[in-house]
Amino acid sequence: MATDSKDSSTGNGIKRRDFIYVASAGLGIIATGSAVWPLIDQMNPSADVLAMSITDVDLSSIAVGQSITVVWQSKPVFIRHRTPEEIAEARAVPLEDLPDPQTDEDRVQRAEWLIMVGICTHLGCVPLGEQGLYGGWFCPCHGSHYDTSGRIRQGPAPDNLVIPNYEFLDDNHIRIG
Repeated sequence: MATDSKDSSTGNGIKRRDFIYVASAGLGIIATGSAVWPLIDQMNPSADVLAMSITDVDLSSIAVGQSITVVWQSKPVFIRHRTPEEIAEARAVPLEDLPDPQTDEDRVQRAEWLIMVGICTHLGCVPLGEQGLYGGWFCPCHGSHYDTSGRIRQGPAPDNLVIPNYEFLDDNHIRIG
């Protein structure tokens, strides 16, 4: 019985040795991926961190003229259901009177709802609502006054109160974050 010196091949001309090399490489890649994936996956945020990244709020219980404070990412967020007078007052302010010029329309998605992070932009204090010279918020630590749109009007704070990312899920619910 004579042996053929040529490599054996399958019916379509692929050599068995080439098939074994490709199959071994494929299994090696799958095994490496299976071993590495848990290491990569553990770097994802944990469930408690993900839970803090968004906050859902029901707006239906907030009366016109009322404010509430919710917590988002360990920060206070002021939600104010503004009156028509507060909206008109905020929109009547000339931009040249503002240290950090920003229109009221740029700060809200719906005129009646003002949603902003309740941390003074000067040194991180929490301003008091419905106080100060402009009927908005007042930071008693260093005397910063914010108007009914959360814009700095007077005092050492350099910027307006921050507007977080939020979206209206429907007419009565928002998602912050």
